Amino acid sequence: MARPITLFTGQWADLPFEEVARLAGQWGYDGLEIACWGDHLDPNRWDDEKYIQGKIEILDRYGLKVWTISNHLKGQAVCDDPIDARHRDILPDSVWGDGDPEGVRTRAAEELKNTARLAARLNVQTVTGFTGSSIWKYVAMFPPASEAMVEAGYQDFADRWNPILDVFDEVGVRFAHEVHPSEIAYDYWSTQRALQAIGHRKAFGLNWDPSHMVWQDIDPVGFLWDFQDRIYHVHCKDTKKRLDNGRNGRLGSHLPWADPRRGWDFISTGHGDVPWENAFRMLNSINYSGPLSVEWEDAGMDRLVGAPEALGFVRKLATYEPSNAAFDAAFSTN
Repeated sequence: MARPITLFTGQWADLPFEEVARLAGQWGYDGLEIACWGDHLDPNRWDDEKYIQGKIEILDRYGLKVWTISNHLKGQAVCDDPIDARHRDILPDSVWGDGDPEGVRTRAAEELKNTARLAARLNVQTVTGFTGSSIWKYVAMFPPASEAMVEAGYQDFADRWNPILDVFDEVGVRFAHEVHPSEIAYDYWSTQRALQAIGHRKAFGLNWDPSHMVWQDIDPVGFLWDFQDRIYHVHCKDTKKRLDNGRNGRLGSHLPWADPRRGWDFISTGHGDVPWENAFRMLNSINYSGPLSVEWEDAGMDRLVGAPEALGFVRKLATYEPSNAAFDAAFSTN
């Protein structure tokens, strides 16, 4: 089935939006998954018709469309505890304010609501992003975290996100949470628990990004099958594991990206350990028809090389169509 292939602009927000659009159009992308930071999109201008029309005109100029927008950075701050210098580095002054943690969370939540409103004005059905988590800090399980403490974290997520999702419902937009370490849903079982915490409401689904599953030894293809009714968006990003030398650790050892001592690295799509062919066959099986968004992250490759190369890799696999007849039908004599 034909699916649009888009470029996620999050890793390109240091460039002006029009320059990213020009590059993506030149390379042959069908559209952009537009990030709500840099000068790419400002959710707080959701009711500014001139502003919105200006973005659409830029897309049109380079033959691009938009099916999805992202607000990962502000979503991260909705539930996180602690709020600290890491958040100061990724949040605008309008969300950071005076840095009071609860104020940051409240302003981040309001921006997520405005992101839904902006998506609706752009005729976009899906917003991708993070949720943050007040219990990710307990993941090492020492000092011991009680079940009550963990349950309180899922309740905190539900309490903070249900009002946001109410706005998503009001405007007819869905939130696709990226299953990712540091979030409320970071693996298979935490995804199940997060969905339970919000009563499986339809406004909340998943952005499938296999790169975060591979290094945890989660089967990304099986994940597609089990959560098929919640796969609202797809990120094409890869991971390469280097865990067989007896020294490199799965948790990364506080080493920077591309350091050869790391146990794994994000890597340009098609160069890592994600079983892409099986994944695309499964996407066909579950009838996923949304965008395939290339999220380029590879500290060992120039992005001006990696992004167009990834497009070619994804385009080739995306042309696979399921057969309309069983191969053994030719054996029948009837």
